[in-house]
Amino acid sequence: MIKLEHVTKTFPGSDHVAVDNLNLEIEAGMTVAMIGPSGCGKTTTMRMINRLETPSSGRVLVQGRDVAETDPRQLRRSIGYVIQQVGLFPHMTIARNIATVPRLLGWDKAKTDKRIDELLELVSLDPAVMRNRLPHELSGGQRQRVGFARALAADPEIMLMDEPFGAIDPITRIKLQDEFRQILKKVSKTVVIVTHDIDEAIKMGDKVAIMRDGGLLQYDTPEALLAKPADEFVKNFLGPDRTIKRLSLIRVASVMTQARASADGPSVSPDASLHVALARVMEHDCGGLDVKSEDGTLVGYLDRNAILSAP
Repeated sequence: MIKLEHVTKTFPGSDHVAVDNLNLEIEAGMTVAMIGPSGCGKTTTMRMINRLETPSSGRVLVQGRDVAETDPRQLRRSIGYVIQQVGLFPHMTIARNIATVPRLLGWDKAKTDKRIDELLELVSLDPAVMRNRLPHELSGGQRQRVGFARALAADPEIMLMDEPFGAIDPITRIKLQDEFRQILKKVSKTVVIVTHDIDEAIKMGDKVAIMRDGGLLQYDTPEALLAKPADEFVKNFLGPDRTIKRLSLIRVASVMTQARASADGPSVSPDASLHVALARVMEHDCGGLDVKSEDGTLVGYLDRNAILSAP
């Protein structure tokens, strides 16, 4: 668990309060996306969790312990950290980059090598191909995967991710978001993601924290956030298409009805979002969609009106 109690941060020589009396609790195993306008304090807040920044007042607790009372080097070795530019050591092979923290922790070679291979496979990179390559030989998406693997190397309970997909082209970005969501489910970490992209925040976060001028405006699940914005600023920040964004969070299986006797029209997967289903309905200009599993089995029917009236 991560807990911030009345945390305020003012940088020396500045009258601007970067973070203002912030209270925030992040439960173990949860992914929280922090978002807000530039200069709202989201990155500073995240950097106070691993003591890259120090609060001017208040406390940051990790697993119930005040980080101010923890050796910063030990703290940072126990918290995975992924940044936008990845920060791989250019003169080191991919294997040695991933092994950075295990080496600092004194792991033996056999244990370290096994972990490197496990992590490369986890992020869909072939160890036999990638182990001995240098960072400049990889694409941006591949380097980001390696950065993620390196952050996971010592199996930390907490992951901090600062604009992890910001420097990647849109197509690769969407693919990596999807893959990282699946990976995070497998490894079960407490994750804090800082992003400037509201769609990314809604997609990645179990909860989303919207900040402005160093303060927390709303902290809720994506569904609740889109359904009931706290104020006009949050409403405008979420965008005019927030109703459509909500559809991306609802699965077809949750609103479909009994299958029709004959299935001769367009279909959709039960795991697809209502956003995808609505696009399919509009594409075919039809009254609804048959719902079929991966093997083609007919499992239900999704009426057009059910999409439009989804809770």
